Amino acid sequence: MATRTRPAHDSPNGSPSGEPVRSEARDRLLSTASGLFYREGIRAVGVERILAEAPTTRATFYRHFPSKEDLVIAYLRGVDTDTRAGVQAAVEAAASPADALRAIGTAVADSLASPEFRGCAFLKAAAEYPDPDDRVRQVILEHRAWYTTTLTELFAQVFGNSPRRGKPEHAARHFVMMRDGAMSGAHLDGVDSVGDAFRRGVEGLLTVLH
Repeated sequence: MATRTRPAHDSPNGSPSGEPVRSEARDRLLSTASGLFYREGIRAVGVERILAEAPTTRATFYRHFPSKEDLVIAYLRGVDTDTRAGVQAAVEAAASPADALRAIGTAVADSLASPEFRGCAFLKAAAEYPDPDDRVRQVILEHRAWYTTTLTELFAQVFGNSPRRGKPEHAARHFVMMRDGAMSGAHLDGVDSVGDAFRRGVEGLLTVLH
């Protein structure tokens, strides 16, 4: 487990229910830290750096985040929330489950070309938190489990009762594997090339396996 810099409390963010108490200071801390963690790495960015760039006091920091680990978890949960919202929007706007999967794939491919793109936040965090029992690692695994389950449900609808029906869970894991590869290799092999290959791979999963 990661070592805490301050002892944990039953309600680390000040709410009896455990929900974060929103404040301008908390939002500023989380926004500053999120940008730094994503661009430079979590371990490379210390609390002092965050306090200087937010800027805010150490007392304010620990009032909202009892440890750096709590801040890291808040950062990853924010990415998770944004990802879920994007997937949900794609599903709701699509005319069919297959189109929803295409839209999710297109969003992944398009993200590679963003000037701010630095890879997958969860894959980057996983490399820094290899302990399977770490709280940060658990957030990463929860996100990936949700993502894979969501894709599995969509592929199950696409495959239906086709005589060539593949296993939806296999297609979902294949999609995730391709996504991981695209996120990791785009800066090495070229955004356009990787993005096009990823889109072809998604289309292949939709047309070849059923």
